[in-house]
Amino acid sequence: MSKTSPLRHALTFMHGNILVLTLTQTLGMFGRSMAFPYASLYILALGGEPAQIGLVNSLAPMAGLLAFPIAGYLTDHTGRVKLIGLAGFFSGAVILLQVLAPSWKWLAAAALLQGFMTIQFPPSSAIIADSLAPQDRGRGVATMNMISGVPAMIAPYAAGALLNLLGVNVGMRYLYGFLMIASLVGGAIHLGFLKETSHTAEKLHLSDLPQALKAAYSGIPQMLRHMPRSLRAFTGVIILEFMVNAIAGPFWVVYAVEQIGLSSKEWGLILLLETALRNLMYIPAGAIVDRHGRAKSMLGALLLSLASTPLFVLCTSFTMALVVRLAAGAATAFFIPACSALMADTVPRDVRGRVMANIGQGTIMICAASGGTGGPGTGFLVTIPLMIASFSAGYLYAASPAYPWVFAFIATLASVILSVLFIRDPQKAHI
Repeated sequence: MSKTSPLRHALTFMHGNILVLTLTQTLGMFGRSMAFPYASLYILALGGEPAQIGLVNSLAPMAGLLAFPIAGYLTDHTGRVKLIGLAGFFSGAVILLQVLAPSWKWLAAAALLQGFMTIQFPPSSAIIADSLAPQDRGRGVATMNMISGVPAMIAPYAAGALLNLLGVNVGMRYLYGFLMIASLVGGAIHLGFLKETSHTAEKLHLSDLPQALKAAYSGIPQMLRHMPRSLRAFTGVIILEFMVNAIAGPFWVVYAVEQIGLSSKEWGLILLLETALRNLMYIPAGAIVDRHGRAKSMLGALLLSLASTPLFVLCTSFTMALVVRLAAGAATAFFIPACSALMADTVPRDVRGRVMANIGQGTIMICAASGGTGGPGTGFLVTIPLMIASFSAGYLYAASPAYPWVFAFIATLASVILSVLFIRDPQKAHI
């Protein structure tokens, strides 16, 4: 009997909900990969300073204080599909503010409103976990990210060339315009083609929302008490890595342009090559995660990040910056499938929405240079640390351009310690 090739085996996941979400993720990732890496430059072009970059990025998580708990409750009690689809339409409407923005204050308002879009992350995380068998989750998530990432490889480079041609102020409006269209189209596809996986879905009326919010918040302490120690430590790692992205993420491009002397086009080329490497590694990395374990793979990714990320402040050339970003891409290729699979294995199906609303889905990029937090989904417990980190980021960079990467080293070291001491694969994975 001939053995199935790894690529062909990986593609067996591409049907039903996984296929639909992969297609819309591909469209959305292409748009985000064009706009997000240069969002900080847009803030500066509209009259902002480094402190305003931190302020704008701190506002989006604020809405999560309201959105995440209720999203998790609704996910487990009313189903996943409607929340995912409606969030896409809402996101498209908010992005219009970024297209038309006359000053950085409009971007701040859009960031705050965009935070409510996080209502889609608990249901989308849950529906992915529901749709993949436990033994296939590492490869399944890796395959989704690989396929959606291939078209996005060219996006930062193309966006950088556009900004060089039109300037940041005009060029970013075109990039956000494309992202707006992608969000609206994605919302329509989700409502039309996704199949519900929740077995407890029930009709919800607007009058039920206050009670739903109360139930969501009141259930958080009990949920935390019943978390196994490994999952609590994993939550700590997720929080720390989101804080790293909040502190350093918006300033990778600023440091590259202002300190190293790269152009927007050169930075786009670096991100293109990083994305290419990451996508090439996703499927083999997912197979390694499924074969050798989630916790070991996650620890390896953190160690690679610990050794490479702080070196960015020593870079003086295109080549040196490229090496650091390639290491981040390789680390992410292992970290995303390992964390996503560990989350799905550890959390029972009937409470996945609520747990993921609190701690996210685990698919966080290592040292993201996209200008965002490297999500897509954060979580309620991540929100306040993320807000503090985002707000502090601009002041840290203003005090010294090297400080964001000093923080990244300290936080990643803490993540390594938590992983070594406490994080283990569960003896039996939940379906």
